[in-house]
Amino acid sequence: MPLLIKNGRIITAQDDYFADIYCENETITQIGSAIDPSTLPKETEVIDASNRYIFPGFIDPHVHIHLPFMGSNAIDDHESASKAALVGGTTTLIEMICPGPTDEPLDAFNEWNDLASTGCATDYTFHMAVVRFDDLAQSQLKSIVLDHGIASFKIFLAYKGALNLDDSNLFDLLTMAKDMGVITTAHCENADAIDSMQTKLINEDKTGPEWHEPSRPTNIETEGVHHLSTFAELTGTHIYIVHTSCAPAVQAAIDAQLRGVNVWVEVVAPHLVLDETYAQQPNFEGAKYVMSPPLREKSNQATLWNGLKSGAISTIGTDHAPFSFAGQKDMGKDAFTKIPNGIPSVQERVDLVHTFGVLTGKINLNRFVKTCSTNAAQLFGLYPRKGSISVGADADLVIYDPNAKHTLSVDSSLSKVDYNAYEGWELTGRSSVVTVRGQIQAQDGKFVGTVGRGQLLKRQPTH
Repeated sequence: MPLLIKNGRIITAQDDYFADIYCENETITQIGSAIDPSTLPKETEVIDASNRYIFPGFIDPHVHIHLPFMGSNAIDDHESASKAALVGGTTTLIEMICPGPTDEPLDAFNEWNDLASTGCATDYTFHMAVVRFDDLAQSQLKSIVLDHGIASFKIFLAYKGALNLDDSNLFDLLTMAKDMGVITTAHCENADAIDSMQTKLINEDKTGPEWHEPSRPTNIETEGVHHLSTFAELTGTHIYIVHTSCAPAVQAAIDAQLRGVNVWVEVVAPHLVLDETYAQQPNFEGAKYVMSPPLREKSNQATLWNGLKSGAISTIGTDHAPFSFAGQKDMGKDAFTKIPNGIPSVQERVDLVHTFGVLTGKINLNRFVKTCSTNAAQLFGLYPRKGSISVGADADLVIYDPNAKHTLSVDSSLSKVDYNAYEGWELTGRSSVVTVRGQIQAQDGKFVGTVGRGQLLKRQPTH
Protein backbone atom coordinates (compact mmCIF):
# COMPACT_ATOMS: atom_id res chain seq x y z
CA MET A 1 0.00 0.00 0.00
CA PRO A 2 1.38 3.47 -0.88
CA LEU A 3 2.20 5.65 2.12
CA LEU A 4 2.22 9.43 2.53
CA ILE A 5 3.77 11.00 5.63
CA LYS A 6 2.82 14.65 6.03
CA ASN A 7 4.00 17.58 8.13
CA GLY A 8 7.07 15.93 9.65
CA ARG A 9 10.46 17.39 10.48
CA ILE A 10 12.97 15.37 8.47
CA ILE A 11 16.30 14.80 10.22
CA THR A 12 19.18 13.13 8.36
CA ALA A 13 22.91 13.00 8.99
CA GLN A 14 23.29 16.42 7.39
CA ASP A 15 19.83 17.99 6.92
CA ASP A 16 16.98 19.31 9.07
CA TYR A 17 13.84 20.51 7.26
CA PHE A 18 10.06 20.14 7.01
CA ALA A 19 8.57 18.17 4.12
CA ASP A 20 6.17 15.38 3.14
CA ILE A 21 7.38 11.95 2.05
CA TYR A 22 5.56 9.68 -0.40
CA CYS A 23 6.49 5.99 -0.57
CA GLU A 24 5.47 3.45 -3.18
CA ASN A 25 6.76 0.01 -4.20
CA GLU A 26 8.95 -0.15 -1.08
CA THR A 27 10.93 2.99 -1.87
CA ILE A 28 10.76 6.74 -1.33
CA THR A 29 9.45 8.17 -4.57
CA GLN A 30 8.74 11.80 -3.71
CA ILE A 31 9.83 14.37 -1.11
CA GLY A 32 8.27 17.81 -1.17
CA SER A 33 6.22 20.41 0.60
CA ALA A 34 2.46 19.98 0.76
CA ILE A 35 2.10 16.84 -1.35
CA ASP A 36 -1.60 16.67 -2.21
CA PRO A 37 -3.14 13.27 -1.27
CA SER A 38 -5.79 13.73 -3.95
CA THR A 39 -3.11 13.36 -6.62
CA LEU A 40 -2.07 9.96 -5.26
CA PRO A 41 -3.64 6.49 -5.56
CA LYS A 42 -6.87 6.18 -3.58
CA GLU A 43 -5.48 3.38 -1.43
CA THR A 44 -2.64 5.58 -0.14
CA GLU A 45 -2.35 5.56 3.65
CA VAL A 46 -1.78 9.04 5.08
CA ILE A 47 0.02 9.65 8.38
CA ASP A 48 0.18 13.06 10.03
CA ALA A 49 3.64 13.49 11.54
CA SER A 50 3.07 16.93 13.03
CA ASN A 51 5.33 17.61 16.01
CA ARG A 52 7.34 14.52 15.16
CA TYR A 53 10.77 13.90 13.71
CA ILE A 54 11.22 11.66 10.69
CA PHE A 55 14.49 9.74 10.77
CA PRO A 56 15.92 7.21 8.32
CA GLY A 57 15.52 3.73 9.75
CA PHE A 58 18.16 3.08 12.39
CA ILE A 59 20.82 0.43 11.81
CA ASP A 60 22.35 -1.68 14.56
CA PRO A 61 25.77 -2.69 13.21
CA HIS A 62 26.51 -5.22 15.95
CA VAL A 63 24.01 -7.78 17.22
CA HIS A 64 24.07 -11.42 18.24
CA ILE A 65 20.86 -13.39 17.90
CA HIS A 66 21.67 -17.00 17.09
CA LEU A 67 24.69 -17.28 19.37
CA PRO A 68 26.26 -20.40 20.85
CA PHE A 69 28.37 -19.11 23.74
CA MET A 70 29.95 -20.68 26.81
CA GLY A 71 27.90 -23.86 26.53
CA SER A 72 24.59 -22.08 26.09
CA ASN A 73 22.71 -20.42 23.25
CA ALA A 74 21.27 -16.92 23.25
CA ILE A 75 17.62 -16.91 24.30
CA ASP A 76 16.29 -14.69 21.50
CA ASP A 77 15.40 -15.95 18.06
CA HIS A 78 15.22 -13.77 14.97
CA GLU A 79 11.52 -13.12 15.46
CA SER A 80 11.82 -11.84 19.02
CA ALA A 81 15.02 -9.89 18.43
CA SER A 82 13.76 -8.20 15.26
CA LYS A 83 10.44 -7.30 16.87
CA ALA A 84 12.33 -5.74 19.77
CA ALA A 85 14.56 -3.86 17.34
CA LEU A 86 11.60 -2.50 15.39
CA VAL A 87 9.65 -1.12 18.32
CA GLY A 88 12.88 0.65 19.25
CA GLY A 89 13.24 2.20 15.78
CA THR A 90 15.87 -0.13 14.30
CA THR A 91 14.98 -1.36 10.82
CA THR A 92 18.22 -3.09 9.79
CA LEU A 93 20.31 -5.54 11.83
CA ILE A 94 23.88 -6.60 11.12
CA GLU A 95 24.35 -9.89 12.93
CA MET A 96 27.62 -11.60 13.79
CA ILE A 97 27.88 -15.15 12.44
CA CYS A 98 29.99 -16.94 15.05
CA PRO A 99 30.90 -20.52 14.06
CA GLY A 100 32.99 -22.79 16.24
CA PRO A 101 36.64 -23.49 15.42
CA THR A 102 35.82 -26.78 13.66
CA ASP A 103 32.77 -25.52 11.76
CA GLU A 104 32.93 -24.81 8.05
CA PRO A 105 32.24 -21.13 7.33
CA LEU A 106 29.75 -21.82 4.53
CA ASP A 107 27.74 -24.18 6.73
CA ALA A 108 27.62 -21.47 9.39
CA PHE A 109 26.48 -18.84 6.91
CA ASN A 110 23.69 -21.11 5.68
CA GLU A 111 22.62 -21.90 9.24
CA TRP A 112 22.40 -18.25 10.29
CA ASN A 113 20.82 -17.11 7.05
CA ASP A 114 18.16 -19.84 7.09
CA LEU A 115 17.10 -18.77 10.58
CA ALA A 116 17.05 -15.08 9.72
CA SER A 117 15.17 -15.55 6.45
CA THR A 118 12.18 -17.12 8.18
CA GLY A 119 12.16 -15.07 11.38
CA CYS A 120 13.43 -11.56 10.72
CA ALA A 121 10.91 -8.73 10.54
CA THR A 122 13.74 -6.27 9.86
CA ASP A 123 16.08 -6.32 6.90
CA TYR A 124 19.40 -7.89 7.80
CA THR A 125 22.92 -8.75 6.81
CA PHE A 126 25.92 -10.32 8.54
CA HIS A 127 29.53 -9.96 9.56
CA MET A 128 31.23 -13.32 8.97
CA ALA A 129 33.42 -14.33 11.90
CA VAL A 130 36.70 -15.98 10.94
CA VAL A 131 37.84 -18.47 13.57
CA ARG A 132 39.85 -20.76 11.27
CA PHE A 133 41.94 -19.93 8.24
CA ASP A 134 42.93 -23.18 6.55
CA ASP A 135 42.63 -23.65 2.78
CA LEU A 136 38.99 -24.78 2.94
CA ALA A 137 38.02 -21.84 5.13
CA GLN A 138 39.74 -19.38 2.82
CA SER A 139 37.92 -20.75 -0.21
CA GLN A 140 34.56 -20.63 1.53
CA LEU A 141 35.13 -17.14 2.90
CA LYS A 142 35.70 -15.88 -0.63
CA SER A 143 32.44 -17.51 -1.72
CA ILE A 144 30.56 -15.97 1.22
CA VAL A 145 31.77 -12.52 0.11
CA LEU A 146 31.45 -12.86 -3.66
CA ASP A 147 28.46 -15.18 -4.02
CA HIS A 148 26.38 -14.20 -1.00
CA GLY A 149 27.19 -10.52 -0.56
CA ILE A 150 28.61 -10.63 2.96
CA ALA A 151 31.28 -7.97 2.58
CA SER A 152 32.63 -7.81 6.13
CA PHE A 153 34.56 -10.17 8.39
CA LYS A 154 34.67 -10.41 12.19
CA ILE A 155 37.72 -11.44 14.16
CA PHE A 156 38.35 -11.97 17.85
CA LEU A 157 41.51 -11.09 19.75
CA ALA A 158 39.91 -12.84 22.71
CA TYR A 159 38.38 -16.20 23.79
CA LYS A 160 41.49 -18.34 23.60
CA GLY A 161 41.01 -21.72 21.98
CA ALA A 162 37.48 -20.95 20.85
CA LEU A 163 37.34 -17.89 18.62
CA ASN A 164 40.76 -16.24 18.44
CA LEU A 165 43.16 -16.39 15.50
CA ASP A 166 46.93 -16.58 15.95
CA ASP A 167 48.99 -13.72 14.53
CA SER A 168 50.07 -15.61 11.43
CA ASN A 169 46.48 -16.31 10.40
CA LEU A 170 45.43 -12.83 11.44
CA PHE A 171 48.00 -11.22 9.16
CA ASP A 172 47.05 -13.46 6.25
CA LEU A 173 43.34 -12.80 6.75
CA LEU A 174 43.86 -9.04 6.78
CA THR A 175 45.93 -9.35 3.61
CA MET A 176 43.09 -11.27 1.95
CA ALA A 177 40.55 -8.74 3.19
CA LYS A 178 42.60 -5.93 1.65
CA ASP A 179 42.84 -7.78 -1.67
CA MET A 180 39.07 -8.35 -1.71
CA GLY A 181 38.05 -4.89 -0.48
CA VAL A 182 36.42 -6.33 2.65
CA ILE A 183 36.30 -4.39 5.92
CA THR A 184 37.27 -6.42 9.00
CA THR A 185 35.45 -5.83 12.26
CA ALA A 186 37.38 -6.76 15.37
CA HIS A 187 36.97 -7.52 19.06
CA CYS A 188 40.25 -6.11 20.39
CA GLU A 189 41.74 -7.60 23.54
CA ASN A 190 44.43 -10.23 24.11
CA ALA A 191 43.32 -13.84 24.38
CA ASP A 192 46.48 -15.17 26.06
CA ALA A 193 46.73 -12.42 28.65
CA ILE A 194 43.05 -12.72 29.58
CA ASP A 195 43.30 -16.50 29.89
CA SER A 196 46.26 -16.20 32.25
CA MET A 197 44.69 -13.46 34.35
CA GLN A 198 41.41 -15.30 34.68
CA THR A 199 43.13 -18.50 35.73
CA LYS A 200 45.04 -16.57 38.40
CA LEU A 201 41.93 -14.91 39.79
CA ILE A 202 39.92 -18.14 39.91
CA ASN A 203 42.82 -19.88 41.69
CA GLU A 204 42.72 -17.08 44.27
CA ASP A 205 39.01 -17.80 44.83
CA LYS A 206 38.02 -14.52 43.19
CA THR A 207 35.05 -15.98 41.38
CA GLY A 208 32.21 -13.43 41.45
CA PRO A 209 31.08 -11.23 38.54
CA GLU A 210 32.88 -8.26 40.09
CA TRP A 211 36.16 -9.91 39.03
CA HIS A 212 35.25 -10.01 35.36
CA GLU A 213 36.47 -6.47 34.69
CA PRO A 214 39.80 -6.91 36.53
CA SER A 215 40.45 -10.01 34.40
CA ARG A 216 40.38 -7.92 31.20
CA PRO A 217 41.39 -4.36 32.18
CA THR A 218 41.56 -1.31 29.96
CA ASN A 219 45.23 -1.77 29.07
CA ILE A 220 44.43 -5.20 27.63
CA GLU A 221 41.80 -3.68 25.36
CA THR A 222 44.12 -0.82 24.45
CA GLU A 223 46.92 -3.23 23.56
CA GLY A 224 44.50 -5.11 21.32
CA VAL A 225 43.56 -1.95 19.42
CA HIS A 226 47.24 -1.07 18.97
CA HIS A 227 48.10 -4.62 17.88
CA LEU A 228 45.39 -4.82 15.25
CA SER A 229 46.10 -1.29 14.05
CA THR A 230 49.73 -2.24 13.48
CA PHE A 231 48.68 -5.18 11.33
CA ALA A 232 46.22 -2.96 9.44
CA GLU A 233 48.99 -0.43 8.87
CA LEU A 234 51.23 -3.15 7.45
CA THR A 235 48.56 -4.63 5.18
CA GLY A 236 46.60 -1.49 4.25
CA THR A 237 43.31 -3.11 5.12
CA HIS A 238 40.28 -1.35 6.59
CA ILE A 239 39.37 -2.26 10.19
CA TYR A 240 36.45 -1.44 12.45
CA ILE A 241 36.94 -1.74 16.22
CA VAL A 242 33.74 -3.00 17.84
CA HIS A 243 32.41 -2.13 21.32
CA THR A 244 35.27 0.20 22.28
CA SER A 245 34.78 0.74 25.99
CA CYS A 246 37.43 3.08 27.40
CA ALA A 247 39.40 6.26 26.85
CA PRO A 248 42.82 4.62 26.31
CA ALA A 249 41.45 2.30 23.60
CA VAL A 250 39.80 5.22 21.82
CA GLN A 251 43.07 7.12 21.99
CA ALA A 252 44.94 4.15 20.50
CA ALA A 253 42.53 4.15 17.58
CA ILE A 254 42.88 7.93 17.11
CA ASP A 255 46.66 7.59 17.15
CA ALA A 256 46.35 4.98 14.40
CA GLN A 257 44.00 7.21 12.41
CA LEU A 258 46.57 10.01 12.63
CA ARG A 259 49.19 7.63 11.22
CA GLY A 260 46.91 7.02 8.24
CA VAL A 261 45.54 3.64 9.33
CA ASN A 262 42.09 2.88 7.91
CA VAL A 263 40.38 2.37 11.26
CA TRP A 264 36.85 3.16 12.42
CA VAL A 265 35.53 2.95 15.97
CA GLU A 266 32.22 1.67 17.35
CA VAL A 267 30.78 2.12 20.80
CA VAL A 268 27.76 0.28 22.15
CA ALA A 269 24.89 1.60 24.22
CA PRO A 270 25.76 -0.19 27.50
CA HIS A 271 29.19 1.45 27.68
CA LEU A 272 27.62 4.89 27.17
CA VAL A 273 25.18 4.72 30.09
CA LEU A 274 26.29 1.92 32.45
CA ASP A 275 29.49 1.64 34.48
CA GLU A 276 31.44 -0.99 36.41
CA THR A 277 29.40 -0.57 39.59
CA TYR A 278 26.49 -2.40 37.94
CA ALA A 279 28.61 -5.54 37.56
CA GLN A 280 29.74 -5.18 41.17
CA GLN A 281 26.23 -5.55 42.62
CA PRO A 282 25.98 -8.17 45.39
CA ASN A 283 24.12 -11.48 45.43
CA PHE A 284 25.25 -12.28 41.88
CA GLU A 285 23.04 -9.50 40.46
CA GLY A 286 26.17 -8.17 38.79
CA ALA A 287 26.10 -11.13 36.39
CA LYS A 288 23.34 -9.37 34.46
CA TYR A 289 25.94 -6.76 33.50
CA VAL A 290 28.81 -9.02 32.44
CA MET A 291 29.91 -8.31 28.88
CA SER A 292 33.25 -8.09 27.08
CA PRO A 293 34.96 -5.71 27.04
CA PRO A 294 33.51 -5.07 30.49
CA LEU A 295 31.68 -2.06 31.83
CA ARG A 296 34.31 0.47 32.86
CA GLU A 297 34.87 3.26 35.36
CA LYS A 298 32.30 5.99 34.71
CA SER A 299 34.87 8.62 33.71
CA ASN A 300 35.38 6.79 30.40
CA GLN A 301 31.89 7.74 29.27
CA ALA A 302 32.86 11.37 28.68
CA THR A 303 35.49 10.27 26.17
CA LEU A 304 33.00 8.03 24.36
CA TRP A 305 30.41 10.79 24.05
CA ASN A 306 33.04 13.34 23.02
CA GLY A 307 34.36 10.90 20.42
CA LEU A 308 30.88 10.60 18.95
CA LYS A 309 30.50 14.37 18.90
CA SER A 310 33.85 14.92 17.20
CA GLY A 311 33.51 12.07 14.70
CA ALA A 312 36.46 10.11 16.10
CA ILE A 313 33.89 7.42 16.93
CA SER A 314 31.66 6.53 14.00
CA THR A 315 28.83 4.30 15.19
CA ILE A 316 26.66 3.26 18.12
CA GLY A 317 25.62 -0.40 18.21
CA THR A 318 24.45 -2.65 21.01
CA ASP A 319 26.39 -5.92 21.00
CA HIS A 320 22.96 -7.34 21.83
CA ALA A 321 23.70 -10.79 23.26
CA PRO A 322 20.57 -12.03 25.02
CA PHE A 323 21.14 -14.53 27.83
CA SER A 324 18.57 -14.89 30.60
CA PHE A 325 19.59 -14.52 34.23
CA ALA A 326 17.86 -17.73 35.33
CA GLY A 327 19.29 -20.82 33.68
CA GLN A 328 22.00 -19.04 31.69
CA LYS A 329 23.84 -16.24 33.49
CA ASP A 330 23.62 -18.25 36.72
CA MET A 331 25.74 -21.02 35.18
CA GLY A 332 28.61 -18.82 36.34
CA LYS A 333 27.74 -18.69 40.04
CA ASP A 334 30.91 -20.58 40.94
CA ALA A 335 33.17 -18.86 38.40
CA PHE A 336 32.67 -15.59 36.51
CA THR A 337 34.39 -17.17 33.51
CA LYS A 338 31.27 -19.27 32.97
CA ILE A 339 28.83 -16.35 32.84
CA PRO A 340 27.53 -15.91 29.29
CA ASN A 341 28.50 -12.43 28.14
CA GLY A 342 25.98 -9.85 27.03
CA ILE A 343 23.73 -6.94 28.00
CA PRO A 344 20.62 -7.01 25.77
CA SER A 345 19.89 -3.53 24.38
CA VAL A 346 18.50 -3.84 20.86
CA GLN A 347 15.11 -2.37 21.83
CA GLU A 348 16.48 0.33 24.10
CA ARG A 349 19.43 1.73 22.11
CA VAL A 350 17.81 4.55 20.14
CA ASP A 351 15.83 5.95 23.07
CA LEU A 352 18.82 5.70 25.41
CA VAL A 353 20.94 7.71 23.00
CA HIS A 354 18.18 10.27 22.48
CA THR A 355 17.64 10.69 26.22
CA PHE A 356 21.24 10.67 27.44
CA GLY A 357 22.93 12.02 24.31
CA VAL A 358 20.66 14.39 22.41
CA LEU A 359 18.60 15.81 25.27
CA THR A 360 21.70 16.44 27.39
CA GLY A 361 23.47 18.24 24.53
CA LYS A 362 26.25 15.68 24.16
CA ILE A 363 25.37 15.16 20.48
CA ASN A 364 22.94 16.93 18.17
CA LEU A 365 20.16 15.38 16.10
CA ASN A 366 22.25 15.13 12.94
CA ARG A 367 25.03 13.33 14.82
CA PHE A 368 22.37 11.08 16.37
CA VAL A 369 21.28 9.94 12.91
CA LYS A 370 24.85 9.75 11.65
CA THR A 371 26.09 7.49 14.47
CA CYS A 372 22.97 5.34 14.81
CA SER A 373 22.25 4.87 11.09
CA THR A 374 24.07 6.62 8.26
CA ASN A 375 27.70 5.89 9.14
CA ALA A 376 26.96 2.17 9.45
CA ALA A 377 25.20 2.21 6.08
CA GLN A 378 28.18 3.90 4.47
CA LEU A 379 30.84 1.73 6.12
CA PHE A 380 29.12 -1.55 5.34
CA GLY A 381 27.94 -0.98 1.77
CA LEU A 382 24.27 -0.22 2.42
CA TYR A 383 24.17 3.49 1.56
CA PRO A 384 22.13 5.20 0.10
CA ARG A 385 19.61 2.36 0.06
CA LYS A 386 19.71 2.44 3.86
CA GLY A 387 20.58 5.27 6.24
CA SER A 388 19.16 7.90 3.92
CA ILE A 389 15.94 9.81 3.30
CA SER A 390 16.18 10.40 -0.43
CA VAL A 391 14.27 9.53 -3.56
CA GLY A 392 15.10 5.95 -4.51
CA ALA A 393 16.11 4.89 -1.00
CA ASP A 394 14.26 2.10 0.77
CA ALA A 395 11.27 3.48 2.64
CA ASP A 396 12.71 2.63 6.05
CA LEU A 397 11.42 5.49 8.15
CA VAL A 398 11.00 6.27 11.84
CA ILE A 399 8.37 8.79 12.90
CA TYR A 400 9.65 9.77 16.32
CA ASP A 401 7.92 11.57 19.17
CA PRO A 402 10.70 13.46 20.98
CA ASN A 403 8.49 14.25 23.97
CA ALA A 404 7.02 10.82 24.69
CA LYS A 405 7.96 9.55 28.13
CA HIS A 406 8.14 5.85 28.86
CA THR A 407 9.68 3.55 31.43
CA LEU A 408 11.93 0.66 30.48
CA SER A 409 10.93 -2.70 31.88
CA VAL A 410 11.23 -6.39 31.21
CA ASP A 411 7.43 -6.39 30.98
CA SER A 412 7.43 -4.11 27.93
CA SER A 413 10.43 -5.71 26.23
CA LEU A 414 9.86 -7.90 23.19
CA SER A 415 13.15 -9.72 23.75
CA LYS A 416 12.83 -13.11 25.44
CA VAL A 417 15.41 -12.21 28.11
CA ASP A 418 14.06 -12.46 31.66
CA TYR A 419 15.47 -9.12 32.84
CA ASN A 420 16.00 -5.59 31.59
CA ALA A 421 19.39 -4.04 32.30
CA TYR A 422 17.70 -0.64 32.45
CA GLU A 423 14.70 -1.65 34.58
CA GLY A 424 12.75 1.37 35.79
CA TRP A 425 14.66 3.98 33.78
CA GLU A 426 12.38 6.74 32.49
CA LEU A 427 13.29 7.84 28.98
CA THR A 428 12.11 10.71 26.81
CA GLY A 429 11.50 10.01 23.12
CA ARG A 430 9.98 6.99 21.42
CA SER A 431 9.26 5.75 17.91
CA SER A 432 5.62 6.34 16.96
CA VAL A 433 5.65 4.60 13.57
CA VAL A 434 8.39 2.43 12.07
CA THR A 435 8.35 1.28 8.46
CA VAL A 436 10.47 -1.24 6.61
CA ARG A 437 10.40 -0.72 2.85
CA GLY A 438 7.17 1.24 3.14
CA GLN A 439 5.24 -1.18 5.34
CA ILE A 440 4.41 -0.26 8.92
CA GLN A 441 6.07 -2.83 11.17
CA ALA A 442 5.82 -1.15 14.58
CA GLN A 443 3.62 1.48 16.15
CA ASP A 444 3.71 3.10 19.62
CA GLY A 445 5.78 0.37 21.22
CA LYS A 446 3.89 -2.51 19.61
CA PHE A 447 4.85 -4.81 16.76
CA VAL A 448 2.12 -4.64 14.11
CA GLY A 449 3.91 -6.00 11.06
CA THR A 450 4.82 -9.23 9.34
CA VAL A 451 7.29 -11.77 10.70
CA GLY A 452 9.72 -13.04 8.08
CA ARG A 453 9.36 -9.99 5.86
CA GLY A 454 13.02 -9.08 6.30
CA GLN A 455 15.38 -9.42 3.36
CA LEU A 456 19.04 -10.37 3.23
CA LEU A 457 20.94 -7.27 2.12
CA LYS A 458 23.68 -8.38 -0.24
CA ARG A 459 26.63 -6.00 -0.31
CA GLN A 460 29.60 -5.43 -2.55
CA PRO A 461 33.11 -4.97 -1.14
CA THR A 462 33.77 -1.24 -1.05
CA HIS A 463 37.09 -0.88 0.78
